[in-house]
Amino acid sequence: MRTALISDIHGNLEALNVVFDDIDRQSVDRTICLGDILGYGPDPVACVDLVAERCEWSLMGNHDYGALYEPTNFNAAAEQAAYWTRAQLELEEDEEAAQRRWDVLGRLLVRTKFDDFLCVHGSPRRPINEYIFPEDAINSRTKMKMLFDHIQANCLVGHTHWPGVFTDEPEFYGLEDMDDNTWKITGEEKCIINPGSVGQPRDMDPRASYAILDGDARTVQFFRLPYDVESVVNKIYAIPELTNWLGDRLREGR
Repeated sequence: MRTALISDIHGNLEALNVVFDDIDRQSVDRTICLGDILGYGPDPVACVDLVAERCEWSLMGNHDYGALYEPTNFNAAAEQAAYWTRAQLELEEDEEAAQRRWDVLGRLLVRTKFDDFLCVHGSPRRPINEYIFPEDAINSRTKMKMLFDHIQANCLVGHTHWPGVFTDEPEFYGLEDMDDNTWKITGEEKCIINPGSVGQPRDMDPRASYAILDGDARTVQFFRLPYDVESVVNKIYAIPELTNWLGDRLREGR
């Protein structure tokens, strides 16, 4: 089975549409979302609807949690965006549509499993909020050992917006370390795989990121796709409640 892995959409409809268009060309059996449909971006409502339509299931990200409940430990820009996002969801006049959307968000999973993969937004020990950064493989070896102790084989995560694979050596392998942006899951080591961010990349590459997990071939292939970033930046600039910094950061991929 071929599974498309998307994560960290953050209300970016233009990027999400481009990703889904590409997925449609890839002979994929299903699509799953590793969390953070919401937050930062200008089109949260449309993104919720599209993920609900296209994804088999979705996880609860910290920004989804912040919009639904309370944005704790957010910086000022993220907190303001969370409250604005909640307000957009509450503006729906069609009660049936509004209730359907809240039901979708209320059913977001904190953690789940398929095959030998644990799926969480953040980390195996703190599924919503803990970050796993590439530099942790070098600077935080105790942390990495504790994280790998929480998984039996492999894990899928989002949250850092940085595509790549952690192994329990520990080591981090970015796309520049892979042939054809593809990682082979050998079973000789545990892996934590991050498909990167659809709508808010942080690796200084503003292109949308996603991955396809091939369960038969035991591979993960990563994809980077250009989209109309400037149109999203201009939407953000036009919303007084969203600071322009969010648009500037999107343009730069940081």
